[in-house]
Amino acid sequence: QVQLVESGGGLVQAGGSLRLSCAASGSIGSISAMGWYRQAPGKQRELVARITSGGSTNYADSVKGRFTISRDNAKNTVYLQMNSLKPEDTAVYYCNADLPGVDAWGKGTLVTVSS
Repeated sequence: QVQLVESGGGLVQAGGSLRLSCAASGSIGSISAMGWYRQAPGKQRELVARITSGGSTNYADSVKGRFTISRDNAKNTVYLQMNSLKPEDTAVYYCNADLPGVDAWGKGTLVTVSS
């Protein structure tokens, strides 16, 4: 099993920055990729950014050029640096780990961007 714990959410003004962290523990050797998803009120959960074990990344079009996903293998932690935040970025952000079988999910961290 893999456990994921997110941190770093909060309230920020439009144009500001936040960095989210996701610490993984447990059977981390089975993780092939990790990602950040978000779910805004009344909307479906969507992929924000993803990074593979080899370091390849991909981003949602809406965050390209503003968000950066990275990982620290020594700390078993994945980060999401979010710059130039917009009110439409407001959502609960979830960390995800790709595993054989059922993926692992964190409980989420709320990001609120005020206009």
